[in-house]
Amino acid sequence: MTLDFAAARLNMIDSQVRTNDVPDLAVQDAMAHAPRERFCPEGKAYLAYAESEIEYAPGWSLLTPRDVAKLLHALAPRPGEKALAIAGPYAAMVLARMGVEVTLILPEGPAKSVAEAALAGEGVTIMAADLKVPPAGDYDLIVSEGAVTTTPDSWTALIAPGGRLGVIERKGPVGKAIVYRRSPDGSVGEREAFDATPTLLSGFAPVAAFSF
Repeated sequence: MTLDFAAARLNMIDSQVRTNDVPDLAVQDAMAHAPRERFCPEGKAYLAYAESEIEYAPGWSLLTPRDVAKLLHALAPRPGEKALAIAGPYAAMVLARMGVEVTLILPEGPAKSVAEAALAGEGVTIMAADLKVPPAGDYDLIVSEGAVTTTPDSWTALIAPGGRLGVIERKGPVGKAIVYRRSPDGSVGEREAFDATPTLLSGFAPVAAFSF
């Protein structure tokens, strides 16, 4: 049986994006044409548009369609902007289809290999990097596809004046999507956007504290 992915994408938009306060037509259109199924492990493409995360490599997951849509809507991407996707291959695909210049960073290994295959022809630059110490640069948009306990200073340092960083911070059962923005004077402010419960990024789990 051949799956109709185009129809599945439209159903995803109707049931998971529009109904979750994402009226942004540019985000909707990009997601309706971004083939999320490319990231699915063999034999699991039918899960591409379900209301769930997808583990595309051992220990590495895509955000749910709802969380990606809400995070990008909160960041308000514009064509021609320069973006950094931190372990965010699906977000990178959607942003590229919105006319954004995207660099994706992942550690060398299986996750990067999957991303390279899935994003072939999408115009996304893919680099191997330590996610906690990303390459220097100034970005209009930064997005992370996974949760962290605390956003590293090394990430906020990459926000250009007027730029935005979207990340989900999670220390307990429920996390908060936070949008950081750098003002023209160089200061960085933040605001909460929505609740979410994604998996913590590989390597960003809290360190256990021991007491005696």
